[in-house]
Amino acid sequence: MRIATWNVNSITARLPRLLAWLESSGTDVLCLQEAKVAEEKFPVEEVRELGYESAVNATGRWNGVAVLSRVGLTDVVKGLPGDPGYEGSVEPRAVSATCGPVRVWSVYVPNGREVDHPHYAYKLQWFEALRAAVAGDAAGDRPFAVLGDYNVAPTDDDVYDRADFEGSTHVTPAERAALASLRETGLSDVVPRPLKYEHPFTYWDYRQLCFPKNRGMRIDLVYGNEPFAKAVTDSYVDRDERKGKGASDHAPVVVDLDV
Repeated sequence: MRIATWNVNSITARLPRLLAWLESSGTDVLCLQEAKVAEEKFPVEEVRELGYESAVNATGRWNGVAVLSRVGLTDVVKGLPGDPGYEGSVEPRAVSATCGPVRVWSVYVPNGREVDHPHYAYKLQWFEALRAAVAGDAAGDRPFAVLGDYNVAPTDDDVYDRADFEGSTHVTPAERAALASLRETGLSDVVPRPLKYEHPFTYWDYRQLCFPKNRGMRIDLVYGNEPFAKAVTDSYVDRDERKGKGASDHAPVVVDLDV
């Protein structure tokens, strides 16, 4: 079974590449982030033609998440129970579903913007709500994983140059403590470092030739419980999908399971 996560940075802009990737990659379950489209505009029919069902939580221009599955899609939950909301509204940042023998969450963790910005406090509160929401499944016997854009680099090795992030979000002790607290529910990072290259980054800014220079970050993560982690046989970051015209600024992260 092949499961992947990919921040597509607008499913409308990325649709031809998404459909081609689904056809070529052999992916059974794909967790998507940053759909940037209203739910009624999500390309449900286009992915159905390739054999995928869709669970979508999206409301418009920003955010938006989905799970695409060709191995079944049941027990869908849209939204994060206990979501703290931001400025009085709840954003579409989480959706969960059971896909065959595995249950997954697709999450798009708030960016945080700046350390002294209200969005940063919201980010930490959102992590607390995520921890509470997944704790039961994380401790269970069924393979379970939380996949998505976490907007946190777990260690200094997960950014191209720690000095360039001094005073910035994504690398602060509080954000990394939130990740550690999530792992304490029984989850672990199932994508090892190093992979087939020294720095398996998943995100590269469009500006300043960041991708050609490999000035990236590893912020797209797959956190699985023990049954999920034990079933992992391989994993990789599909860097080729970050290349070329019309690419997202994130690459897909792919995990193979023997379940």
